[in-house]
Amino acid sequence: MKMLNKLIPCLLLMVTLACTSTPTTESKPNILFILADDLGYMDLSCMGSKFYETPNIDRIAAEGTVFSNGYAACQVCSPSRASIMTGKFPARHGITVHIGSPSGVEWRKRNRYTPLLPAEYIHQLPAEYTTMPEALQQAGYTTFFAGKWHLGAEGSWPEDHGFDINKGGWTSGGPNGGYFSPYKNPKLENLEEGENLSHRLAKETVQFMHENNPQQTGRPFFAYLSFYAVHSPIQTTQEKWKKYRDKAAQIGIAESAYQMGKYLPIRQLQDNPVYAGLVEQMDEAVGVVLNALDELGLDDNTIVVFTSDNGGVVAGDNFSTSNKPLRAGKGYQFEGGIREPYFIKIPGLSKGGEKIDYPVSGTDFYPTLLELAGADLLPQEHIDGISLLPLFKGKSLPERALIWHFPHYGNQGGEPSSIIRRGDWKLIHYYEDGRKELYNLAKDLSETTDLATEQPEKVKQLGKELFDYLTEVGTNYPQPDLEYSEAKAREHFFKMEYERMPALEKQRMNMLSKEFKPNDHWWGSKVNNYDINN
Repeated sequence: MKMLNKLIPCLLLMVTLACTSTPTTESKPNILFILADDLGYMDLSCMGSKFYETPNIDRIAAEGTVFSNGYAACQVCSPSRASIMTGKFPARHGITVHIGSPSGVEWRKRNRYTPLLPAEYIHQLPAEYTTMPEALQQAGYTTFFAGKWHLGAEGSWPEDHGFDINKGGWTSGGPNGGYFSPYKNPKLENLEEGENLSHRLAKETVQFMHENNPQQTGRPFFAYLSFYAVHSPIQTTQEKWKKYRDKAAQIGIAESAYQMGKYLPIRQLQDNPVYAGLVEQMDEAVGVVLNALDELGLDDNTIVVFTSDNGGVVAGDNFSTSNKPLRAGKGYQFEGGIREPYFIKIPGLSKGGEKIDYPVSGTDFYPTLLELAGADLLPQEHIDGISLLPLFKGKSLPERALIWHFPHYGNQGGEPSSIIRRGDWKLIHYYEDGRKELYNLAKDLSETTDLATEQPEKVKQLGKELFDYLTEVGTNYPQPDLEYSEAKAREHFFKMEYERMPALEKQRMNMLSKEFKPNDHWWGSKVNNYDINN
């Protein structure tokens, strides 16, 4: 008994030390980050779509937290992706348009006849930055990348910026070769003819989780599943096309679906059966990965993130979808171009289906995930992002400004502009003529009523804050095109409205007809008979 009495204090001390010591790598949460390409705010059934079906992605929203004011850092892909990696707004890191887009006088070759020449920009993710995967590596994580990268040529691929394993990430911003094997991707081996690309990326992710199960390795993992879907070219199987073609017919096929924008026609309806099938295939792939987490017993210790890199494509790039009630889409300065599905599921913190209205950006993932990993924050790196962890604990965060800088013309019809959002107010500055538009997003989500004339002090205040930031980071601006021809611009607009738009309407009705037969090489269904769960 005396010996036991002596042992009890020692045992209590050991328990106390164990409880207060630094968590081991085994206790750190795994992270599964899922990034869709070109998926719009309204492209999920849980976000309000009546046409697309996304039960697996909906599950993340239902079990996690939905940020209703979630934003990409840019209206096109490369800048947004760089901001996720770095925690910096595009004006600061310098990748202000998708890598490969022409700038300066090279823009004239696109025959768009615009008054400005797009600004110069950085063409690869700067090596001197400590990226989010590099920071997680330093915190003891095994890091994995699958899918689209588009942040530079060879030498600036995922393995050069913190990923231990890279499956499919390289220079290209699109699915070279399409969505059915054989792919034309030097970082993704062709294994099975007709294999679907989204399903393949899911399989690679599942294999990584099996081989790097923290229960065996003692190391947590960071798996970054970056789909090429739903980027153009839009492709699906014959069965899925028929499913959604029949669904569109049941809902009722409208006679027209396009309205003319400033430069291009803009799609107003969600009724594209090929795009719907592409969305569903990506959702199936998400389901495979989520089910694998369950089967491996990792669900209770894995943070799951889902978002997209920019808005859904309503013009250019196959004119795929509609983001209504949001205005416009990918490439545009309006909400349809930058507001995204933004879900984070944190075991033990997410209440399940909770909605948070605080405006958040792609720059916030870096500090949030770093803090959740138990690592020290790196404020000099993720300088434009903040940790969202207090919001999950029921606390508040101070109001702040979100800033976008896009001194380019989007392939989809967007204009060179910079944006600031603070609170409910959103100011857009246009570089063509210096005009400004002001919207109250709480009252006018569709951005139909410009309040700039009525609120001159708000315009002045937000404008100063915006340009103070842009000056601080030393960003580039578009320049006047001294060869600009207004006559050629009018001629181009005429062709878009009276030739291109009718052709798009005809193409849409053809795709919705029972007799629709695309080129044989992209159906995929006739050789796509494998089990995606294997």
